[in-house]
Amino acid sequence: MVELVKTILLSGYKSHELGIWDQKHPGIAVIKHALDQRFRAMIDDGLEWVIIGGQPGVELWGAEVVFSLKEVFPDLKLGVLTPFLEQEKNWKEERQDYYNSIIDRADFVDAVSKKPYIGPWQFKARDEFSLDNTDALLLIYDEEREGSPKFLKAAADQRAESGDYIVFSVSMYDLQMAAEDLQERERTDFY
Repeated sequence: MVELVKTILLSGYKSHELGIWDQKHPGIAVIKHALDQRFRAMIDDGLEWVIIGGQPGVELWGAEVVFSLKEVFPDLKLGVLTPFLEQEKNWKEERQDYYNSIIDRADFVDAVSKKPYIGPWQFKARDEFSLDNTDALLLIYDEEREGSPKFLKAAADQRAESGDYIVFSVSMYDLQMAAEDLQERERTDFY
């Protein structure tokens, strides 16, 4: 039996964890392509909401993919659940502008903690709240390359073991396949 996933939590590496320092990096197109393919398959199976925490990297790039897909699937929605108020406050201006461009277009935005940053427990509270209110997690993560997503993955895996949550992952191998698919498309578009 295929589980119905109406609401998915998207997360993964932050941009700096992937060595990506600007929006022109070619790796971003690969990540977006992989997410586009996953989301399209899930939309066909009933996906309605993609939820992110608003972190720079996979989450914000995934938001861009959702906006692009909304042109074809107008019922798809993006929710942003930040861990606390003003999470972007200390980011560089360019990153703040990018973040705000995502927030302005999201269908739903809220902070789990209604205060500015106090402590790391706010990230854990956001993760727990997000897991409580989604059907599945889609995580860009590689077990051999630890990073900040490991905590969310551990919490989601624990729920999946009890049978009431699904964890989907995009590995480095999946990203390599997406890169090769993009290269093939560019070659055929060229000729």
